[in-house]
Amino acid sequence: MEKAQIYTIVALCVYAIAMALIGCISYGKSKTLDGFLLGGRKVNAWVTAFAYGTTYFSAVVFVGYAGQHGWNIGLGAIWIGIGNAVLGCLLSWLLFANKTRKMTKKLEAKTMPEYFEKRYDSKNMKIFAAIIIFVFLVPYSAAVYKGLGSLFNAVFPSVETWVWMLIIACLTAVYLVAGGYIATAYTDLVQGIIMIVGVVCLIVASLSHDSVGGLSGLFENLKNFQPIEGDPNPVTGAQLSNIFGGSAFKFLCVNIMLTSFGTWGLPQMIGKFYAIKDTAAIKRGTIISTAFCVIIGCGAYLIGSTSRLILGGKLPDGGVDSIIPSVLMEVLGNGTLGIILLAVIMILLLSASMSTLEAVVLTSASAVAVDLIPAVSKKEIKPEKQMMLTRILCLVFVACSFIFATQNIPIIVSLMSFSWGVVSGCFIGPYIWGLFSKKITKIGAFAGMISGLVTVGIATLVISIASGFSSAAAKSPEMGVCAMAVSLVVVPVVSYFTRKTAKDNDRVEKIFECYNEE
Repeated sequence: MEKAQIYTIVALCVYAIAMALIGCISYGKSKTLDGFLLGGRKVNAWVTAFAYGTTYFSAVVFVGYAGQHGWNIGLGAIWIGIGNAVLGCLLSWLLFANKTRKMTKKLEAKTMPEYFEKRYDSKNMKIFAAIIIFVFLVPYSAAVYKGLGSLFNAVFPSVETWVWMLIIACLTAVYLVAGGYIATAYTDLVQGIIMIVGVVCLIVASLSHDSVGGLSGLFENLKNFQPIEGDPNPVTGAQLSNIFGGSAFKFLCVNIMLTSFGTWGLPQMIGKFYAIKDTAAIKRGTIISTAFCVIIGCGAYLIGSTSRLILGGKLPDGGVDSIIPSVLMEVLGNGTLGIILLAVIMILLLSASMSTLEAVVLTSASAVAVDLIPAVSKKEIKPEKQMMLTRILCLVFVACSFIFATQNIPIIVSLMSFSWGVVSGCFIGPYIWGLFSKKITKIGAFAGMISGLVTVGIATLVISIASGFSSAAAKSPEMGVCAMAVSLVVVPVVSYFTRKTAKDNDRVEKIFECYNEE
């Protein structure tokens, strides 16, 4: 067995033991439903900030987006990381964190579907939201497995990809089922520290490579880059060195909007604000989380922009998903120090993915156990049974995600392409307007939620008829951005033309009193 494999296995074992211990220690704090889902709403700034950041960035960002966009666009891809940090993180915390914490505490809402039900007095909205979460977020988690599988396969080519997916599934299930949100939050803190160390090491190693020539030489070497003969996707040095993305400027803008504004409506992201303990913690968390996203987001795309130089312009056999793994093996595969750093980077990407996976699974399981089943059965379920059901569903959803990832089920693969756009497109309008305006009606909120789904659905149908489904899937980022914009417009417009009863006005007034309370 090679040194790289031995060091990686040792690092994996230490990491697995640490995650399992955190899950066991957190078990005592997750014996109630509120404790299991929200950590008793007493989570501090550092833990919440890292939980938000690590949920934001998974191995899909490193292996997929950073590798692909860095390869095809060059330095301009870094703007995606900047947009994620400023728009997806900083602005989200400034605008929504405190209001979300106060309102969900006032409503005693533990999930986003429950927030919709109590804010708008609509059980149907709660059921619809829970179904959207279940249908689109569980398949999304399968993409996380696939990203990690290709990465570990680069270091352990003799081991089947599904084996790594199974190990990841088991690790996630152990500490998530044992400790709930509080376990995931503290593991996110550990994972976040690992991610920062790993990204800094990889940036230094990538920039130090002879073909890159340091930060000062990166721009000049990219500018002088010449595509190799037979390159199926030749990109000129002028494109790679253009800091504004060159011919990919429009593409950059769309992806910045989807991956940044999209977080404003994703329940696994917004849920972090439910659990933070007070306003002071939010102020500190805003700074910490933004700094984390700058390091991880910009760092990932910076590394991706060096890939054509490091790999000599030759796309790896595994395609764009193999770009970052190939860069890793090239810059860290030699020497004892390089091999140790490679093991750290592997744990970095494992951490990034597991934090996203656990958040998605917990969101999906709670949507079904807390929101969907009680609403459909029309029977009150005791909190203890809901908590047990949530734990069981966490196991079920981890297993489902694993199966979806290994089987490449066509419908599941298709749903992955639209997951962010559909979920955020449905929720962003009713969620944001519900925090800021007393004038939003139940009909207006429901119309905004449905409009997000319909926008993507109609666009998919039209493009599929004209050019085939693959073309529609390729346009999913644009559809997602349109769905979010439509939802934000439809909610206030429909609310303007619909009326609330005096009872609704009184109920909403009492809800908004939460902003005057601490």
